[in-house]
Formats: sequence, structure tokens, C-alpha cells
Amino acid sequence: MVRSLDLGGKAMDIMLLTRKGYCCSQIMAILMLREMGRENPELVRAMGGLCYGLGYSGDTCGALAGGACLISLLAGKGADDQSEKAPVPLMLTELVDWFRERTEGPYRSMKCDDILAASPDKSACLELISKTYDKVLSILAVHGLQPLKAL
Repeated sequence: MVRSLDLGGKAMDIMLLTRKGYCCSQIMAILMLREMGRENPELVRAMGGLCYGLGYSGDTCGALAGGACLISLLAGKGADDQSEKAPVPLMLTELVDWFRERTEGPYRSMKCDDILAASPDKSACLELISKTYDKVLSILAVHGLQPLKAL
């Protein structure tokens, strides 16, 4: 049973991106890139590998996997002369624990197939993308990271 949505202005962006053929993990990347004032088609394409449960397998939800990638994008090591800007494993654990709590009740798991079985109209996806994106921003903020200043 899907709850009514109160997602703010981001919901329209997510719906438009969905209509343009982007999947959940790609939408997560696009939202972050917009927040950063950037475009990166290569990153968006790469995030397509997480679509529909990691390579279309129906496994781990792409909103969660995409969110994990965004945390790593802003906080992780990206070159030999860099180090993590924040404790990435701790941040990822927080995201996964939060997502598990949010999905195991209504959808029985964090798997794309189970979420879509409970929400064939994909309304759950809209909410999960939006709320997961907000959670990623919240986790980053706790660690002093903001998308515009991160890279």
C-alpha cells in the first residue's frame, strides 16, 4: 500500500526525468549534478549500470545504490593525492540502515523487484528517489559537505 506523496518541487523534476527515459540511479546523479551546477553525461551513463536493481537484475534498489555513489562522489577518494573528505563507510552505513528501515515494512525488502511488486505504477520509486536524495544531502551536511563546494 503506497502512501500519499508530499515531495515538494523535486517530484516534478523526477517525473520529467523518468518520462525522458532515465532510471532511478541516473535521476539521483542528475539531481546532484544540477545541485553542483554541472553536467556530466559520462557519470549519468555510468549510473545506468545500477538501473532496475543493479544491471536490470531486480536486486538492490537503484535509488539506494545511486545514493551510495553520490556520497562517494562528494566524500570519497578520487585521485592518488587525495583522501576521503569524510568517513565514507560510516556515511554509507547510515544511508543503508535508513533505507532498510524505510523499505522493509511496506515492500518487504530493499530489492527493486519487491518494491515494484508492491508498487507496479512506480509511485514508490518517485518517493524513494526523492527521500533518498534528501537523506544523502542530509548525511553530507552532517559531515560538512555541500554539493556546490564538494569537488
